Amino acid sequence: MDYEAIRGGLELAIPFNRYIGLEIGEVAPGRGTVTLPDREDLRNHVGSQHAGALFGAGEAASGAAFVGAFAERLADLTPLAQSAEIFYKKIAKGAITATGTLGADRDELLAKLDSDGKIEFPVEVELQNAGGDVVATMTVRWHVRQKNA
Repeated sequence: MDYEAIRGGLELAIPFNRYIGLEIGEVAPGRGTVTLPDREDLRNHVGSQHAGALFGAGEAASGAAFVGAFAERLADLTPLAQSAEIFYKKIAKGAITATGTLGADRDELLAKLDSDGKIEFPVEVELQNAGGDVVATMTVRWHVRQKNA
C-alpha cells in the first residue's frame, strides 16, 4: 500500500483542513499524525492555540488513522465522524502535533463490516506541543458503512 500517496491525497481532500493549514505528517495502518501550525490567526485571546483549531487537528488525525487502517477498502466505504470528546489539559503554545490511533482491532472491525455492513469504533488522539507535553486528548467515534449496504 502506498501510504505516502494516500497522505498526499488526504492532505488535499478536506478544504477546511487546508484552510487552517493542517499538515498530514503520517498515514499508516491504524495511525495518523497531523500538525497544527503556529499562526497568529489560529490563536485565542490568551495567545495560545484556539480550542477549535486543536479540535480540528485532532479530528483530522483520527481521520488519517481511519484511512490508514482501511486504505484498501476506502472506495467501498462511507465514513462519518459520529461523535467526539476532547479534554484540554494544558495551554497549547507553538505548533501542535496530533496523533490518532485506532482504538479497536482492525481485523475484528473488518469481519464485522463484512457481516453487518457497518461498524462503529473509536480513534484515540493525543495532541502534543514541540516539547512532548500532552496539551489535549480526544476520542473520535467513527461510523463506517459499506456503500452497497
